[in-house]
Amino acid sequence: MVTNWIETLTGSLEQKKQYKQDKARIDALPEPYGTAAKAMHRYFTYYGGITDGGDLITMFGDLADLWERAAIDATPVREIVGDDPVEFTETFVQAYTGKNWLDKERARLITAIDEADQAQNP
Repeated sequence: MVTNWIETLTGSLEQKKQYKQDKARIDALPEPYGTAAKAMHRYFTYYGGITDGGDLITMFGDLADLWERAAIDATPVREIVGDDPVEFTETFVQAYTGKNWLDKERARLITAIDEADQAQNP
């Protein structure tokens, strides 16, 4: 019961545990893979806006998998991300987005404009 109350406020404890494990995997990557993975991870936090914790955890786990495999195979970083790392990273994130924070803001904007219009034109 206490766990349910805490998770209601803070989110899933299991997801937090999984995130920490995946973050530790990223932190343990050899260079240059660690630098690339950390850069993508940072970009996710600004670009992604994913609101579903499950999607976010899956994405971070897949990111760790991607760079671990690249390190094992000694695949060049540019062979993974191509010439445009922003496009690669944004495409990677888009594969995981159902709803994100921008969707909520779009809905809020539409509602506010509809209410303003109704107030002006009853």
